[in-house]
Amino acid sequence: MTHHDRLLIIDFGSQVTQLIARRLRELSVYCEIHPFQNVTDAFIAEFKPKAVIFSGGPSSVFADGAPMPPKSVFELGVPILGICYGQQVMMHLLGGKVERGHGTAEFGRTYVTPKDTQLALLEGWFDDDREQVWMSHGDHVSEIAPGFDVYGTSPNAPFAITADTQRKFFAVQFHPEVHHTPNGKKLYENFVRLSGFTGDWTMGAYRDDAIAKIREQVGDKKVICGLSGGVDSSVAAVLIHEAIGDQLTCVFVDHGLLRLNEADEVVSMFRDHYNIPLIHADETDLFLNALEGVSDPETKRKTIGKLFIDVFQKYANEIDGAEFLAQGTLYPDVIESVSFSGGPSVTIKSHHNVGGLPEKMGLKLVEPLRELFKDEVRALGRELGLPDHFIGRHPFPGPGLAIRCPGEITRDKLEILRRADAVYIDQIRKHGLYDDIWQAFVAILPVRTVGVMGDDRTYDYACALRAVTSVDGMTADYFPFSHEFLGETATRIINEVQGINRVTYDITSKPPGTIEWE
Repeated sequence: MTHHDRLLIIDFGSQVTQLIARRLRELSVYCEIHPFQNVTDAFIAEFKPKAVIFSGGPSSVFADGAPMPPKSVFELGVPILGICYGQQVMMHLLGGKVERGHGTAEFGRTYVTPKDTQLALLEGWFDDDREQVWMSHGDHVSEIAPGFDVYGTSPNAPFAITADTQRKFFAVQFHPEVHHTPNGKKLYENFVRLSGFTGDWTMGAYRDDAIAKIREQVGDKKVICGLSGGVDSSVAAVLIHEAIGDQLTCVFVDHGLLRLNEADEVVSMFRDHYNIPLIHADETDLFLNALEGVSDPETKRKTIGKLFIDVFQKYANEIDGAEFLAQGTLYPDVIESVSFSGGPSVTIKSHHNVGGLPEKMGLKLVEPLRELFKDEVRALGRELGLPDHFIGRHPFPGPGLAIRCPGEITRDKLEILRRADAVYIDQIRKHGLYDDIWQAFVAILPVRTVGVMGDDRTYDYACALRAVTSVDGMTADYFPFSHEFLGETATRIINEVQGINRVTYDITSKPPGTIEWE
């Protein structure tokens, strides 16, 4: 791999640790996340970081076995930034004091105000004499470590920003990586500048390194790629094809849970446009028969996941010499299934395309996008020459429409859902809103409602429209459609889609909800 200056992120279990990496990559800085338990003295000596960031986390420094870095990290002579729990760890290990909550906890938006002393880390901050930040802490620093000074305070965090400028040790109680700290990127920009990074990490560099890694890993063996037709698996397929050519065969599993005309579009694009060997595995009946009568969302996912493996095994056996399975797994998939690199964060929900497949299939795994966020995958796709209209498509889940059909799945409900979704997306495109939205879709609800059409009484399904804005998929807000748009869209769906007589709009944010309904 091309040599880059490296920044080490020590993960203490925060759900948003990966967002730190995303912010740094936006600044063209190469970084790696490693869980605290893997960061030993020997690891640090081999890694040779140019700077270190301590993530947040759910633990208390007072807990038995509380996550801690090796003390040698403070002796490297490189800049360190501690975030939330990371700040508390720094103070705890360097001679300060941390206390339990006792009424000083802060969760959500708050404001930090500056002290009089200037700090290079905060250049570009406090133009309005305060900065909005996102807090999420119970314990708090009650006494800063020797050598540190205070540079910012919040109502419940008198040491919200502290620093030892001699050693270039910085510590903040808030989370600058999240979207709700609007000027957080500037703080990271200042930190990497103070650390001496040259910004040599780009998607072009990632592409070259990924191709080299794929060739080294695969050698002259064959690879099968699970192609869903979405952006992630498509970028993975084109990247791997560029690395190993016809050693790659794509298997497109048509599970009968795709959007309107999607299967035909996928087959046409990859066979005709990219000339990539493609097997169209139409297994609609297999999947839908297995899902008959199933309403529990986890059971749906696991049923689809198991059949996905079975179908892949069937077609893998037909490809002589196939030893590798390629997937378009991304960071958010990993963090919501198991913590990245084995770190201590919490499982949210299972993903059918993460974990377990290679062992069950007897294939080794190739996941060239595993460390990327969606926006980075799109940037990589542009590097690979994929068309913008395709790169800009909204995310689509692996289990497809199964998780947009709460309750029991039937072929009739799926057909109604496909047609309603097509009308909704058409409306969004016609109004020029598609690129302003992270993800939009229709969910068909497991309830029927009474309606009136003409002189007749109807008893049809209700549906929910969902559209969210997001930077990374980790947090999301609903898109603020006008009432005119919603009224026009509801009228079109009810008039054009037989089987729906009521339309609602979901205005839940993430958190507390998820983007998908199941």
